[in-house]
Amino acid sequence: MRFRNAMHITVDNFSNVFKMLAYRVITGAIFMSLIYLVLRLGLNRILASGEMQEIKRLIKDFFPSLFENGSEWIQNFKAASLDFLHLLGSKIDTIVGSVVGVVALCLLFRFVNGLSVFAVAGSLNDRMSIYARTGFSQSYFRNVGRAALYEVIYVPLSFAYDALMAALCYALFFLMPAALSMHGLVSVLASISLTVTAVCALVALKMTLISGWIPGILSGGKSVCSAFRASFRSKKSFGRRFASYFVTNYLIITITVLFAVCTFGSALIITLPACYLFVLCLQFVHYCEDNEKKYFISFRKIAGVKDDKPEGFEE
Repeated sequence: MRFRNAMHITVDNFSNVFKMLAYRVITGAIFMSLIYLVLRLGLNRILASGEMQEIKRLIKDFFPSLFENGSEWIQNFKAASLDFLHLLGSKIDTIVGSVVGVVALCLLFRFVNGLSVFAVAGSLNDRMSIYARTGFSQSYFRNVGRAALYEVIYVPLSFAYDALMAALCYALFFLMPAALSMHGLVSVLASISLTVTAVCALVALKMTLISGWIPGILSGGKSVCSAFRASFRSKKSFGRRFASYFVTNYLIITITVLFAVCTFGSALIITLPACYLFVLCLQFVHYCEDNEKKYFISFRKIAGVKDDKPEGFEE
């Protein structure tokens, strides 16, 4: 029911996909230019080194090696990674400034993009609560203060969580074959399968813990910090929310890969912002259902608490 309602609301608000796309294209072009400039000035020698070229070669040979000797590829990639790390260690004074600059720009990029997500969430809240269609710009500037505070808290927390998740998945991918004494194609496929499962589960856990954060601010009228505490401590329908996000992550991966392959990557400009919109809709549906709040699915369909509705409306 909740999943279906979120899908209907996503379709009803699909125009927000193109607004997010336009915003991200503009900001992405600006930040990519800045990142390229930082890398070009600071890391040009390292990126052109033999160690880096070896890693690139191994990445290109990944799929052919699946049918030959997958375990040998893993060992070669580990050795190449260690050589590259030694190179970085020998040039630490040269690269530290560039790395800090790139990380700062990436975090700033996430911050700026998060403002657009919050703006779409504001429009979505108006649509679900009073069935009003609020413009992107109006919602953006109306909520920019709360959005900025939300992003100041969310971006570093998410960055730390994602870094720990990446370290865990790296360990799973390279250590599992040795632990289970598997070799060749089977070891590579098993490592990929376990890593994807771990990513979906860990991302679903993060999404479950912050599921009510944005809806609590916009729909619940709470402060940014109060909404975060309420969302993090909420245990109502925890398993249901986790399961829905877990399934959503698999669907996002499947749809993204399928559309990327079938359209040579061109459809990603639509599927990626559409996935962000669907996750937002799912967050609001969970919040309204868990807090017994009514919300519009369409003009003549209201969900939530069963109550007397005006003539012509339906559950």
